[in-house]
Amino acid sequence: MIIDLKQIYKLYSNSYLADTDTRNIRKGSIYFALKGEHFNGNKFAKEALQLGAAYAVIDEEKYQNEPNIILVKDVLTTLQKLANYHRLQLNLPIISLTGSNGKTTTKELINAILSKKYKTTATKGNLNNHIGVPLTLLSMTPKTEIGIVEMGANHLKEIEFLCKIAEPNFGYITNFGKAHLEGFGSVEGVIKGKSELFDFLRETNGTVFVNLNDETQIKKSAGIKSITFNSNEIEFMDANPFVKVKFKDLVIKSNLIGKYNYSNIAAAIAIGHYFKISEAAIKEAIEAYVPTNNRSQIIQKKSLKIILDAYNANPSSMVAALENFSLLKDKTKVVFLGDMFELGKNSEAEHQKIAELATTLNFDKVYLIGKAFSTTNVKNAFKYVNFEDFITSNEKLDFKNSTLLIKGSRGMALERILDLF
Repeated sequence: MIIDLKQIYKLYSNSYLADTDTRNIRKGSIYFALKGEHFNGNKFAKEALQLGAAYAVIDEEKYQNEPNIILVKDVLTTLQKLANYHRLQLNLPIISLTGSNGKTTTKELINAILSKKYKTTATKGNLNNHIGVPLTLLSMTPKTEIGIVEMGANHLKEIEFLCKIAEPNFGYITNFGKAHLEGFGSVEGVIKGKSELFDFLRETNGTVFVNLNDETQIKKSAGIKSITFNSNEIEFMDANPFVKVKFKDLVIKSNLIGKYNYSNIAAAIAIGHYFKISEAAIKEAIEAYVPTNNRSQIIQKKSLKIILDAYNANPSSMVAALENFSLLKDKTKVVFLGDMFELGKNSEAEHQKIAELATTLNFDKVYLIGKAFSTTNVKNAFKYVNFEDFITSNEKLDFKNSTLLIKGSRGMALERILDLF
């Protein structure tokens, strides 16, 4: 079967379900046979139908062996075009956000707040790339009142491309930090890449949310309709360890640790306020939100309080986490840091800076795990080439009544440290 985009859309609109993984096929969905370096979804088209998919979209003719298998020139391009076409049919407000740190947490907070009044659909987890954004859009239905789309990028022009698919009406950039330096080339490259969201909204007469405490946000949002907020309107109160803020005479006690999460909370409050969510509902939503998936979680194990932040790491988030940890009033503090990835030529210098910071903040013990951290030149730290080296060392992890910080890039999987206690 060879049909055009509008015909595919008509089939998709029977269920508003799009799947790309045969392990999670939903009955009546359309299966899109994506290809990658080590997999070919075309091979599983027939299986997808057997598992309940109504149709399968492929781009290799030899796998077109069933009447409801649709042949297209390129499956990924078709998925992206279908998502954009669907977005235009829905004609609803879409808020997009990007940034170096805090995207997913901010997105979850915005969703928690807006869902108090509206039927929202938001990015699941961090499915924020050239595949995740289309799938997020295709998860929206005519019942969706507001869409919230997270956008990630590790090189220039990626946010620009995602904006052309999602066509957001509103945008927010959490911050501009030292993330994905290998792809962006420099901090200046990061700023330029993330600002592609603002550039799109400038060209399309959209609206941006701007944190007036961030000079880069102010500069990059020039000439765009802006909704602003600052620390006078949304006041930071405390973070020991959970962030507490004051808004409209209401004290809001979050379940998020670290002062670095204050701006994420403030942005979500500002966006909720703009969309006319009541102060009481905003407070209720934030206080009910509990982070998961290794993102700034506090875990109690025996006499240990463990701050697990092992989902992601870059120089900016490392500095924020370490400085915040140093401010905690806990008596005994121990740090476990794992390598930061995608830093390219900056890797050696950035790991050295973090190692120096960690060993000068008067923590009781500092453990540096990973190839990059193991070559740093610092005293008063235990260094290991990899996780296996760490767990087979003779160093005894015999801590009692202590607070631990565990932070590293996702690939380091430092949450495995929890099994050692």
